[in-house]
Amino acid sequence: MKNRFRLLIIFVSLLISHTLTAQTGTIKGLVKDKYNNQPIPFVNIVVYGTTTGTMTDSIGRFELQNVPAGFVQLQLSSIGYKPFVTEEFNISQVRNNYFEIALETTAEALDEVQVTASPYAVKPEAPVSLRRIGIDQIEKSAGANRDISKVLQSFPGVGSASTFRNDLFVRGGGPSENRFFIDGIEIPTLNHFTTQGASGGPVGILNVDFIREVDFYSSAFPVSKGNALSSVFEFKQIDVQDDKPHFKGTVGASELSLTTTAPISEKTGLIASVRRSYLQFLFDALELPFLPTFTDFQFKTQTRIDAKNEITFLGVGAIDRFKLNLDAEPTEENNYILDYLPVNNQWSYTVGAAYKHFFERSYLSVFMSRNHLNNVAYKYKDNIETPENLLTDYSSDEIENKLRVEYTARPNDFTINIGAGTEYVQYQNETYNKVFEDGVPKEINYSSELDFIKWSVFGSVSHPFFNDRLTLSAGLRMDANSYSSQMNNLFSQISPRVTASYMLLPDIYLNMNVGRYYQNPAYTTLGYRNNAGELVNKSNGIKYLQADHVVGGLEYRPNKRTRITLEGFFKQYDDYPFSVKDSISMASKGGDFGIFGDEEVTSTSKGKSYGAELLFRTRTDKGFSMIGAYTFVRSEFTDWKNDYVPSSWDSRHILTFTGNKDVGKNWNIGVKWRFVGGLPYTPYDYDKSSLVLAWDAQNRQYLDYSQFNTQRLDNFHQLDLRIDKTWYLKNMTLGFYIDIQNLYNQKANQPPELIQELDDSGMPIIENPGVPIEEQRYRLKEIITTSGTVLPTIGLMIEF
Repeated sequence: MKNRFRLLIIFVSLLISHTLTAQTGTIKGLVKDKYNNQPIPFVNIVVYGTTTGTMTDSIGRFELQNVPAGFVQLQLSSIGYKPFVTEEFNISQVRNNYFEIALETTAEALDEVQVTASPYAVKPEAPVSLRRIGIDQIEKSAGANRDISKVLQSFPGVGSASTFRNDLFVRGGGPSENRFFIDGIEIPTLNHFTTQGASGGPVGILNVDFIREVDFYSSAFPVSKGNALSSVFEFKQIDVQDDKPHFKGTVGASELSLTTTAPISEKTGLIASVRRSYLQFLFDALELPFLPTFTDFQFKTQTRIDAKNEITFLGVGAIDRFKLNLDAEPTEENNYILDYLPVNNQWSYTVGAAYKHFFERSYLSVFMSRNHLNNVAYKYKDNIETPENLLTDYSSDEIENKLRVEYTARPNDFTINIGAGTEYVQYQNETYNKVFEDGVPKEINYSSELDFIKWSVFGSVSHPFFNDRLTLSAGLRMDANSYSSQMNNLFSQISPRVTASYMLLPDIYLNMNVGRYYQNPAYTTLGYRNNAGELVNKSNGIKYLQADHVVGGLEYRPNKRTRITLEGFFKQYDDYPFSVKDSISMASKGGDFGIFGDEEVTSTSKGKSYGAELLFRTRTDKGFSMIGAYTFVRSEFTDWKNDYVPSSWDSRHILTFTGNKDVGKNWNIGVKWRFVGGLPYTPYDYDKSSLVLAWDAQNRQYLDYSQFNTQRLDNFHQLDLRIDKTWYLKNMTLGFYIDIQNLYNQKANQPPELIQELDDSGMPIIENPGVPIEEQRYRLKEIITTSGTVLPTIGLMIEF
């Protein structure tokens, strides 16, 4: 680590000593009407918070020269259009900074109402529970290493269970309740080594060089984005029309990446990237018991066919490889992990196209995509790969082919969105597991194949009243699929929603939302079979998961750059899958490695999540930005007695402070302090775990689900620090950062675990070897483990 750091410093010094600085860039772009794509002439454009500006020409194009390199926002105004402040743009002096900006018309005359543009996201269908995340926050967030899932932990309502995973628990919901869209196309797999059936993993797949902004909905979801109960994320990618190629290379804490942007033709631009990790070398040097390696790719092409037609192609993919480090230091914890941890290999991809055609006051959008996840896991007793030692052998494929059509119009200040979608689903599963159930060892051995169709229709309308003081929005969505008679009727899954926003005073708004949302059960659950080949959960009458949301709050905008919101929320769950094997709600599963939902369930669990969020967000003209967020949340689901008990995401209190400050000469300092209340956990069942036949089936302790989540971990807090320095050189941009996670080395206790006691020859001790094998017991002992350590990393970014 020291040698790598020294080499980077020498490299930086040589570059600076031989290159002249040039710290301004040029912004070029096009301003157009959002609904007919026509260019808007003579729009006033200024760099937000300054007097530097320009105006679009007769065909809507503009050019701003001598803009300081770094992050800036633009403010636009034009007669007949709503004033608008863009998200943050990262301005470079070595490439064209090209942006297309769409404005919405307004029916109000300028002398009737004064509308002030806000730099924060405001949408009529989501006046509550919407946060916009800019590229500046992703790039500079302390402790995040440019990983969007970790950046989200700065926002209210977002919980996390460990320091090394990207699972998102939004407002007390489970990690399987979130959906992700890029330029309108759903990306089911967002993390490397993902938990199949859920969404978490240790490292994000997306390259943030592609991202222009992110809209994060924790309620009031757009009607076109279904199959979510807790959150929806809309990633908007950058425009890729360049007149010359440029490249960006990054040496991160655990990977190398290369991104290129280039013109393909006069009307088509391309951005593409590839990333390769070197985690296996770091993990080997740290004597960790597993060695992961990942590769990912991403691309986007954007073609402006003519003034009325444009098409985008995109792709995201990953290859994840994993092996056990049998040469790791033989500590008790390492041996324990090696005994139970399976080898897990995955690959996944999503490819899609988004076509848009513009009419006089409306546009038609068509989205087509295909995604595929292949997941393989296997485990051998004592890691000796012989047939008789096989404990787990699992392989599966999930494939979705999707089509969605939307029509969006704005007649007379109404905003209308209607559409329909369909999906063709294919699922395959080969499963072999040795288990211990009902007091005896058993084998689960089945093959499963499924194919079925999903379909949906949706529509929404919104309109302002009383000179924009009141905005109302209403929407309706219906979903169904051909899997079973319980889910094939659109009218059984009707999702109505209503939102309202009222300006009490010029700077104070009262906002609310009421809605019902449905989610399809995981494919691992739909495809689960018993050894006789029966689709068990289909026979059990499994249904769509349902959640009703009620959200209300106040928003205060004391100035143009500050926003304070207070929201209360209540979520009521119904028809949630309930684990027959463990007698607990599936709402508390999915936050660990492996497979989620591959078991017998019934749609009998209910739940509720409620609480309040306070958000303070501000920026200053002197380069300081801050996000302060507090969440109180309770999350409870029914147990086998139909009593409400805390879910595994019932953290109670989440407090986060995130700040960044430009300190001059292109230095930036970022900090993040996060407090998370201790999560509930279930104690182990020593009596069952110590049985030889039981332990040999899974090589780790069993939980006592009769005491489900009766224990609670300690509270955890962590401080992260990041220091960035950027050099804007004549022919390149050079960025260097130091990121220190968990600065004061706070330890997070984990639930107690059991390990086997070994004799002098390293063999497990059997306490009663003279009795029949069914009664023999291992001698076990308890160990307490922790997570969290000081983790300093360095990174280098070169753009040319």
